[in-house]
Amino acid sequence: LKVIRDSLLDLRKAIKGLVLMSPNLEDMGRSLSIGRVPEMWMAKSYPSLKPLGSYVSDFLQRLAFLQKWYDEGKPAVFWLSGFYFTQAFLTGALQNYARKYKIPIDILSFEFEVLRDSDARTEPDDGVLVDGLFLDGARWDKEAHVLGESFAKVLFDVMPAIWLQPKKASELQPKKTFTCPVYKTSERRGMLSTTGHSTNYVLPIKVPSDQPEDHWVRRGVALLC
Repeated sequence: LKVIRDSLLDLRKAIKGLVLMSPNLEDMGRSLSIGRVPEMWMAKSYPSLKPLGSYVSDFLQRLAFLQKWYDEGKPAVFWLSGFYFTQAFLTGALQNYARKYKIPIDILSFEFEVLRDSDARTEPDDGVLVDGLFLDGARWDKEAHVLGESFAKVLFDVMPAIWLQPKKASELQPKKTFTCPVYKTSERRGMLSTTGHSTNYVLPIKVPSDQPEDHWVRRGVALLC
């Protein structure tokens, strides 16, 4: 936020001739004129492929999400797309469970439950509820409560809220699911950050399916934040 504000103020001063128009400010002005997010902003930003208008709208929604959390307290359902460092939030959910039950975090994993429209959206005793995910390459069949084939000319489908429930990895029961990767952008590639996490890949979520995993792998199915 500080980078955006300061750079816009500097650009305004440069246009008025009050300060030198540096190459960075010139590139920024050119990007703004064609509706592209300036590289100066992206260097400090979360990953995004959106054009300038959509990027600003998304950024304001993220700020509103965090401000509401600060003003009103922890939400019952967390907007997963609104986090800058999503992996830290997920690790925090596991840590809270580990401290509550005095269990080593290394033996914990998530069990996933996709909620139905009729299910209550209240804060669970353990784990977290998340939403804001979109299916790429498939759709969510609400009636059958499984993955389904995409409709013609429909690229993305909204995924219902998902309950991420921490459990011991040894206690997880095998189910008929598809291990669906979650990415921050549809680019589906990233770099290894200094924290040891990918800048794009988030985690795998096991989504109910009545088809073998290869069926969805061939379709390139993934979840996007």
